[in-house]
Amino acid sequence: MKLSSKDLQRFFSQYKIVTLLFAVVVIWVFFNQMSDGYLTPRNFSNLLRQMAITGMLASGMVFIIIAGEIDLSVGALLGLLGGVGAYMDYYLHLPMWMTISTVIVLGILIGLWNGYMVAFARVPSFIVTLSGFLAFRGILLGITKGTTIPLESAGLVSIGQGYLPIMLGNIVGIIIFVLLAFLAFKTRAGRAQHGLAIAPLWQDVSKLAAVAAMIAGFVFTLNAYEGIPVPVLVTLIILGVFSFMANKMVFGRRIYSIGSNLEATRLSGVNVRAVKLIVFGIMGLMCAFAGLTTTARLAAASPSAGNLGELDAIASCYIGGASSRGGVGTVYGALIGALIMASLDNGMSMLGVDSFWQMIVKGSILLLAVWVDVVSGAGSDR
Repeated sequence: MKLSSKDLQRFFSQYKIVTLLFAVVVIWVFFNQMSDGYLTPRNFSNLLRQMAITGMLASGMVFIIIAGEIDLSVGALLGLLGGVGAYMDYYLHLPMWMTISTVIVLGILIGLWNGYMVAFARVPSFIVTLSGFLAFRGILLGITKGTTIPLESAGLVSIGQGYLPIMLGNIVGIIIFVLLAFLAFKTRAGRAQHGLAIAPLWQDVSKLAAVAAMIAGFVFTLNAYEGIPVPVLVTLIILGVFSFMANKMVFGRRIYSIGSNLEATRLSGVNVRAVKLIVFGIMGLMCAFAGLTTTARLAAASPSAGNLGELDAIASCYIGGASSRGGVGTVYGALIGALIMASLDNGMSMLGVDSFWQMIVKGSILLLAVWVDVVSGAGSDR
């Protein structure tokens, strides 16, 4: 039987996440064959730690893109907030809780400022965040004076370099599976209560068995090295909270409706400006998390920290299924996109590929992802 372009579009639309996971497996197998030690527990741990920072940015960026906006300042803001944290720790010798709280509040305020300029001052988000990109990078250079600022607090360093104890990591894996199983059966019960069609029980049980195997392999592999890295745990928590917000809360549905049809959403009584303001505030919060994690991972703030971070975050969202037209995207898709980006970076670095080739490959993949989105949208419009 011959497959038409519409059949392929329908397949990739329905099984996009499966396709992305298959792509991850192909990338891992390829680099494992080309280099020694790619799939070792140690490198897997480093890869996930690397993915976590991009994943934090992508988790906030996907809501920006769904709402039909863009944020080009996240890499520079990551560097600035990480630099502020290091400055407070090394020069001011402030307590860790005060440093973390200040960086988080500052990140949220800067994000809200961006949102205010976009939603209320009506300045295009491209211009607002491009100016932020330049300004934040300049402020960071002023704070650091072009040199690195080390961290003194062992507690701050552990944010980026710490691991969960083995037993606690096992407990986290069990909790994640129990929550997923509870949500799966709760969804079945809700659909049955409202008279909606439900899949056969064996299908859901099979899916849960596959998820259990993936979680067990994930935890076992990380425990074989040092345990689950703290940044990875934080990213998993963000995934759970943001996925719940997107799928179960009114606010999440409003973000999707704004990106799908802004005017209709506004006429229905939704405060579009307030939603966009909050979305940019969430992005600022994610920049604070990513900035603290980056500085802690390096045990120092660098004037070049977060360089091109905005491009990795945006690419992760588009690779993970977000639409350039807005209204489409998922947090878990963005995180899988971040995993693909991190896997490529890690693998090409292990092979000694020149940095310019790495940029060419990532740029080509981004173009391919957006092209697939455009082609799928054109197919659906006909």
